[in-house]
Amino acid sequence: MDQKAPESFGKVAVMFGGNSAEREVSLKSGTAVLNSLLEVGVNAHKFDPAEKPLTDLLVEKFDRVVIMLHGRGGEDGSLQGALQQLNIPYTGTEVLGSALCMDKIRSKQVWQSLGLPTAKYKIADKRSYDAGSCKVIMDSLGNEVMVKPAQEGSSIGMAKVDNAQQLETAIQDAFKYDNKVLIEQFIHGSEYTVSILNGEALPSISMTTPRVFYDYAAKYQADSTVYSCPSGLSLHKEAALAELALEAFDAVAGSGWGRVDFMQDKLGKFYLLEANTVPGMTEKSLVPMAAKQAGLSFTDLSLAILTTSELFEGKEA
Repeated sequence: MDQKAPESFGKVAVMFGGNSAEREVSLKSGTAVLNSLLEVGVNAHKFDPAEKPLTDLLVEKFDRVVIMLHGRGGEDGSLQGALQQLNIPYTGTEVLGSALCMDKIRSKQVWQSLGLPTAKYKIADKRSYDAGSCKVIMDSLGNEVMVKPAQEGSSIGMAKVDNAQQLETAIQDAFKYDNKVLIEQFIHGSEYTVSILNGEALPSISMTTPRVFYDYAAKYQADSTVYSCPSGLSLHKEAALAELALEAFDAVAGSGWGRVDFMQDKLGKFYLLEANTVPGMTEKSLVPMAAKQAGLSFTDLSLAILTTSELFEGKEA
Protein backbone atom coordinates (compact mmCIF):
# COMPACT_ATOMS: atom_id res chain seq x y z
CA MET A 1 0.00 0.00 0.00
CA ASP A 2 1.36 3.45 -0.91
CA GLN A 3 1.74 5.59 2.18
CA LYS A 4 2.00 9.35 2.45
CA ALA A 5 4.50 10.98 4.75
CA PRO A 6 2.91 11.12 8.24
CA GLU A 7 3.44 14.88 8.54
CA SER A 8 1.51 15.52 5.30
CA PHE A 9 -1.78 14.83 7.08
CA GLY A 10 -1.31 17.90 9.27
CA LYS A 11 -2.87 18.09 12.71
CA VAL A 12 -5.29 15.18 13.13
CA ALA A 13 -8.11 14.84 15.64
CA VAL A 14 -8.97 11.23 16.47
CA MET A 15 -12.54 11.62 17.69
CA PHE A 16 -13.77 9.01 20.12
CA GLY A 17 -15.78 8.59 23.31
CA GLY A 18 -18.93 10.65 22.88
CA ASN A 19 -22.23 10.10 24.64
CA SER A 20 -23.78 7.14 22.79
CA ALA A 21 -24.58 3.75 24.26
CA GLU A 22 -21.39 2.53 22.54
CA ARG A 23 -19.07 4.95 24.36
CA GLU A 24 -16.96 2.23 25.99
CA VAL A 25 -16.29 0.46 22.69
CA SER A 26 -15.53 3.82 21.05
CA LEU A 27 -12.94 4.62 23.72
CA LYS A 28 -11.15 1.35 22.97
CA SER A 29 -11.30 1.81 19.19
CA GLY A 30 -10.14 5.41 19.32
CA THR A 31 -7.29 4.72 21.70
CA ALA A 32 -5.99 1.89 19.50
CA VAL A 33 -6.13 4.02 16.34
CA LEU A 34 -4.62 7.08 18.05
CA ASN A 35 -1.69 5.05 19.38
CA SER A 36 -1.03 3.43 16.00
CA LEU A 37 -0.97 6.82 14.24
CA LEU A 38 1.30 8.33 16.87
CA GLU A 39 3.72 5.43 16.51
CA VAL A 40 4.36 6.30 12.85
CA GLY A 41 4.68 10.03 13.42
CA VAL A 42 1.22 11.38 12.59
CA ASN A 43 0.46 14.55 14.56
CA ALA A 44 -2.64 12.97 16.10
CA HIS A 45 -4.57 14.02 19.20
CA LYS A 46 -7.51 12.70 21.19
CA PHE A 47 -10.75 14.64 20.82
CA ASP A 48 -13.77 13.57 22.90
CA PRO A 49 -16.90 15.53 21.96
CA ALA A 50 -18.37 14.64 25.35
CA GLU A 51 -15.68 16.81 26.91
CA LYS A 52 -15.52 19.84 24.58
CA PRO A 53 -17.48 21.44 21.72
CA LEU A 54 -16.81 20.67 18.07
CA THR A 55 -15.90 24.31 17.49
CA ASP A 56 -12.69 23.62 19.42
CA LEU A 57 -11.55 21.81 16.26
CA LEU A 58 -11.26 25.27 14.67
CA VAL A 59 -9.79 26.89 17.77
CA GLU A 60 -7.12 24.18 17.99
CA LYS A 61 -6.52 24.34 14.22
CA PHE A 62 -7.10 20.69 13.31
CA ASP A 63 -6.68 19.82 9.64
CA ARG A 64 -8.83 16.66 9.59
CA VAL A 65 -10.80 14.27 11.79
CA VAL A 66 -10.62 10.50 12.14
CA ILE A 67 -14.10 9.48 13.28
CA MET A 68 -14.00 6.65 15.82
CA LEU A 69 -17.35 7.44 17.41
CA HIS A 70 -19.68 4.45 17.26
CA GLY A 71 -23.45 4.76 17.33
CA ARG A 72 -25.59 7.87 17.63
CA GLY A 73 -23.85 11.19 17.31
CA GLY A 74 -20.92 9.68 15.45
CA GLU A 75 -22.28 7.23 12.92
CA ASP A 76 -25.69 8.70 12.07
CA GLY A 77 -24.74 11.65 9.87
CA SER A 78 -25.09 14.39 12.48
CA LEU A 79 -21.34 14.65 13.14
CA GLN A 80 -20.57 14.37 9.44
CA GLY A 81 -22.90 17.29 8.73
CA ALA A 82 -21.35 19.40 11.48
CA LEU A 83 -17.84 18.75 10.16
CA GLN A 84 -18.91 19.68 6.65
CA GLN A 85 -20.30 22.96 7.99
CA LEU A 86 -16.95 23.57 9.69
CA ASN A 87 -15.25 22.62 6.38
CA ILE A 88 -13.04 20.04 8.10
CA PRO A 89 -12.24 16.83 6.16
CA TYR A 90 -13.23 13.61 7.92
CA THR A 91 -12.90 9.88 7.42
CA GLY A 92 -15.46 7.47 6.05
CA THR A 93 -19.00 7.88 4.80
CA GLU A 94 -20.73 11.22 4.22
CA VAL A 95 -24.00 12.49 5.72
CA LEU A 96 -26.56 10.58 3.63
CA GLY A 97 -24.79 7.22 3.80
CA SER A 98 -24.13 7.55 7.52
CA ALA A 99 -27.79 8.26 8.23
CA LEU A 100 -29.01 5.42 6.00
CA CYS A 101 -26.61 2.82 7.37
CA MET A 102 -27.38 3.76 10.97
CA ASP A 103 -31.08 3.18 10.35
CA LYS A 104 -31.56 -0.59 9.98
CA ILE A 105 -35.09 -0.12 8.64
CA ARG A 106 -34.21 2.45 5.96
CA SER A 107 -31.15 0.56 4.74
CA LYS A 108 -33.21 -2.62 4.58
CA GLN A 109 -35.85 -0.86 2.52
CA VAL A 110 -33.23 0.43 0.07
CA TRP A 111 -31.79 -3.07 -0.36
CA GLN A 112 -35.26 -4.54 -0.77
CA SER A 113 -36.13 -1.98 -3.46
CA LEU A 114 -33.02 -3.03 -5.42
CA GLY A 115 -33.77 -6.73 -5.12
CA LEU A 116 -30.87 -7.43 -2.76
CA PRO A 117 -31.45 -10.34 -0.37
CA THR A 118 -32.72 -9.42 3.08
CA ALA A 119 -34.92 -11.30 5.55
CA LYS A 120 -38.66 -10.66 5.86
CA TYR A 121 -39.53 -8.06 8.49
CA LYS A 122 -42.13 -5.93 10.25
CA ILE A 123 -41.83 -2.52 11.88
CA ALA A 124 -43.09 -1.47 15.32
CA ASP A 125 -43.59 2.29 15.67
CA LYS A 126 -43.97 3.53 19.24
CA ARG A 127 -46.53 6.11 18.13
CA SER A 128 -48.94 3.54 16.69
CA TYR A 129 -47.82 0.23 18.17
CA ASP A 130 -50.57 -2.23 19.11
CA ALA A 131 -49.49 -4.99 21.49
CA GLY A 132 -52.31 -7.11 20.13
CA SER A 133 -50.45 -7.43 16.83
CA CYS A 134 -47.64 -9.57 18.27
CA LYS A 135 -49.32 -12.91 17.47
CA VAL A 136 -49.96 -11.84 13.85
CA ILE A 137 -46.37 -10.65 13.49
CA MET A 138 -44.98 -13.92 14.82
CA ASP A 139 -47.18 -15.95 12.48
CA SER A 140 -46.14 -13.90 9.44
CA LEU A 141 -42.40 -14.16 10.15
CA GLY A 142 -42.15 -17.83 11.04
CA ASN A 143 -42.53 -17.71 14.83
CA GLU A 144 -38.85 -16.97 15.46
CA VAL A 145 -37.64 -13.38 15.15
CA MET A 146 -34.93 -10.90 16.04
CA VAL A 147 -36.02 -7.62 17.62
CA LYS A 148 -33.72 -4.65 16.98
CA PRO A 149 -33.91 -0.94 17.80
CA ALA A 150 -33.71 0.78 14.41
CA GLN A 151 -30.73 2.96 15.26
CA GLU A 152 -28.48 1.24 17.77
CA GLY A 153 -25.28 -0.69 17.18
CA SER A 154 -23.24 -3.40 18.92
CA SER A 155 -26.46 -5.47 19.33
CA ILE A 156 -27.64 -3.08 22.05
CA GLY A 157 -31.35 -3.56 22.81
CA MET A 158 -31.62 -6.66 20.61
CA ALA A 159 -33.38 -9.90 21.52
CA LYS A 160 -34.31 -13.21 19.91
CA VAL A 161 -37.85 -14.39 20.69
CA ASP A 162 -40.09 -17.30 19.74
CA ASN A 163 -43.55 -16.40 21.03
CA ALA A 164 -45.90 -13.43 21.13
CA GLN A 165 -45.46 -12.73 24.85
CA GLN A 166 -41.68 -12.57 24.47
CA LEU A 167 -42.09 -10.35 21.44
CA GLU A 168 -44.19 -7.84 23.39
CA THR A 169 -41.52 -7.67 26.12
CA ALA A 170 -38.67 -7.38 23.61
CA ILE A 171 -40.41 -4.58 21.69
CA GLN A 172 -41.01 -2.61 24.88
CA ASP A 173 -37.36 -3.08 25.84
CA ALA A 174 -36.24 -1.94 22.38
CA PHE A 175 -38.48 1.14 22.64
CA LYS A 176 -36.20 2.30 25.46
CA TYR A 177 -33.55 2.90 22.79
CA ASP A 178 -35.59 3.93 19.77
CA ASN A 179 -39.12 4.90 18.74
CA LYS A 180 -38.96 2.48 15.81
CA VAL A 181 -38.12 -1.20 16.11
CA LEU A 182 -37.22 -3.72 13.43
CA ILE A 183 -38.73 -7.19 13.82
CA GLU A 184 -36.87 -9.52 11.51
CA GLN A 185 -37.35 -13.14 10.51
CA PHE A 186 -34.67 -15.23 12.23
CA ILE A 187 -32.28 -16.91 9.82
CA HIS A 188 -30.86 -20.21 11.02
CA GLY A 189 -27.30 -20.55 9.83
CA SER A 190 -23.89 -18.92 10.01
CA GLU A 191 -23.05 -15.25 10.43
CA TYR A 192 -20.48 -13.58 8.16
CA THR A 193 -19.03 -10.13 7.81
CA VAL A 194 -17.16 -8.42 4.98
CA SER A 195 -14.99 -5.37 5.63
CA ILE A 196 -14.63 -2.74 2.91
CA LEU A 197 -11.62 -0.48 2.46
CA ASN A 198 -11.38 2.11 -0.31
CA GLY A 199 -13.73 0.28 -2.66
CA GLU A 200 -12.31 -3.19 -2.11
CA ALA A 201 -13.71 -6.08 -0.09
CA LEU A 202 -11.36 -7.66 2.44
CA PRO A 203 -11.49 -11.41 3.22
CA SER A 204 -14.75 -12.48 4.85
CA ILE A 205 -14.95 -13.60 8.47
CA SER A 206 -17.37 -16.12 9.96
CA MET A 207 -18.47 -15.86 13.59
CA THR A 208 -19.89 -18.62 15.77
CA THR A 209 -21.03 -18.31 19.35
CA PRO A 210 -22.63 -20.71 21.86
CA ARG A 211 -24.84 -17.81 22.97
CA VAL A 212 -28.39 -17.39 21.64
CA PHE A 213 -27.05 -14.98 18.99
CA TYR A 214 -24.01 -12.80 18.30
CA ASP A 215 -24.92 -10.24 20.97
CA TYR A 216 -22.97 -7.53 22.84
CA ALA A 217 -21.44 -10.06 25.23
CA ALA A 218 -20.41 -12.36 22.37
CA LYS A 219 -18.78 -9.41 20.60
CA TYR A 220 -16.94 -7.78 23.46
CA GLN A 221 -16.93 -9.89 26.61
CA ALA A 222 -17.10 -13.64 25.98
CA ASP A 223 -14.07 -15.79 25.25
CA SER A 224 -16.28 -18.45 23.61
CA THR A 225 -16.85 -16.64 20.29
CA VAL A 226 -14.94 -18.26 17.43
CA TYR A 227 -13.79 -16.16 14.48
CA SER A 228 -12.60 -17.75 11.25
CA CYS A 229 -10.63 -15.75 8.69
CA PRO A 230 -10.41 -17.10 6.06
CA SER A 231 -14.03 -17.96 6.65
CA GLY A 232 -13.94 -21.31 4.86
CA LEU A 233 -16.08 -20.28 1.90
CA SER A 234 -15.18 -21.61 -1.53
CA LEU A 235 -13.45 -19.16 -3.87
CA HIS A 236 -16.69 -18.80 -5.83
CA LYS A 237 -18.81 -18.02 -2.75
CA GLU A 238 -16.14 -15.71 -1.34
CA ALA A 239 -16.16 -13.70 -4.56
CA ALA A 240 -19.98 -13.63 -4.65
CA LEU A 241 -20.17 -12.45 -1.04
CA ALA A 242 -17.58 -9.74 -1.68
CA GLU A 243 -19.55 -8.51 -4.70
CA LEU A 244 -22.78 -8.46 -2.69
CA ALA A 245 -21.09 -6.54 0.15
CA LEU A 246 -19.76 -3.89 -2.22
CA GLU A 247 -23.13 -3.56 -3.99
CA ALA A 248 -24.99 -3.27 -0.68
CA PHE A 249 -22.53 -0.71 0.73
CA ASP A 250 -22.75 1.39 -2.40
CA ALA A 251 -26.56 1.18 -2.41
CA VAL A 252 -26.74 2.92 0.97
CA ALA A 253 -24.09 5.50 -0.05
CA GLY A 254 -21.31 3.99 2.04
CA SER A 255 -17.79 5.14 1.18
CA GLY A 256 -14.19 5.01 2.36
CA TRP A 257 -14.36 2.14 4.75
CA GLY A 258 -16.95 0.08 6.62
CA ARG A 259 -18.36 -3.39 7.17
CA VAL A 260 -21.40 -5.31 5.92
CA ASP A 261 -22.91 -8.14 7.98
CA PHE A 262 -24.74 -11.22 6.67
CA MET A 263 -26.51 -14.41 7.67
CA GLN A 264 -26.21 -17.52 5.51
CA ASP A 265 -29.12 -19.94 5.74
CA LYS A 266 -28.89 -23.72 5.69
CA LEU A 267 -29.28 -23.72 1.89
CA GLY A 268 -26.29 -21.41 1.45
CA LYS A 269 -28.20 -18.21 0.59
CA PHE A 270 -26.85 -14.97 2.06
CA TYR A 271 -29.10 -12.33 3.62
CA LEU A 272 -28.02 -8.77 4.36
CA LEU A 273 -28.28 -7.73 7.99
CA GLU A 274 -26.77 -4.24 8.20
CA ALA A 275 -23.95 -1.95 7.10
CA ASN A 276 -21.60 -0.27 9.55
CA THR A 277 -19.84 2.98 8.64
CA VAL A 278 -17.66 3.22 11.78
CA PRO A 279 -17.04 -0.40 12.81
CA GLY A 280 -14.97 -1.40 15.83
CA MET A 281 -11.22 -0.80 15.61
CA THR A 282 -9.81 -2.45 18.70
CA GLU A 283 -6.91 -4.84 18.23
CA LYS A 284 -9.45 -7.70 18.38
CA SER A 285 -12.13 -6.20 16.14
CA LEU A 286 -13.32 -7.67 12.85
CA VAL A 287 -12.00 -5.08 10.38
CA PRO A 288 -8.39 -5.34 11.67
CA MET A 289 -8.74 -9.15 11.56
CA ALA A 290 -9.77 -9.05 7.89
CA ALA A 291 -7.07 -6.49 7.09
CA LYS A 292 -4.42 -8.71 8.66
CA GLN A 293 -5.55 -11.60 6.45
CA ALA A 294 -5.16 -9.26 3.47
CA GLY A 295 -1.60 -8.41 4.52
CA LEU A 296 -2.29 -5.08 6.25
CA SER A 297 -1.04 -4.36 9.75
CA PHE A 298 -3.19 -2.42 12.23
CA THR A 299 -1.09 0.65 11.48
CA ASP A 300 -1.49 0.16 7.71
CA LEU A 301 -5.24 -0.02 8.25
CA SER A 302 -5.32 3.08 10.47
CA LEU A 303 -3.38 5.05 7.86
CA ALA A 304 -5.68 3.81 5.09
CA ILE A 305 -8.71 4.98 7.09
CA LEU A 306 -7.02 8.34 7.74
CA THR A 307 -6.41 8.67 4.00
CA THR A 308 -10.16 8.43 3.29
CA SER A 309 -10.42 11.96 4.71
CA GLU A 310 -8.74 13.21 1.55
CA LEU A 311 -11.99 12.61 -0.35
CA PHE A 312 -13.38 15.72 1.33
CA GLU A 313 -10.46 18.10 0.94
CA GLY A 314 -11.41 21.16 -1.02
CA LYS A 315 -15.15 20.61 -0.60
CA GLU A 316 -17.12 23.57 0.62
CA ALA A 317 -19.85 23.16 3.21
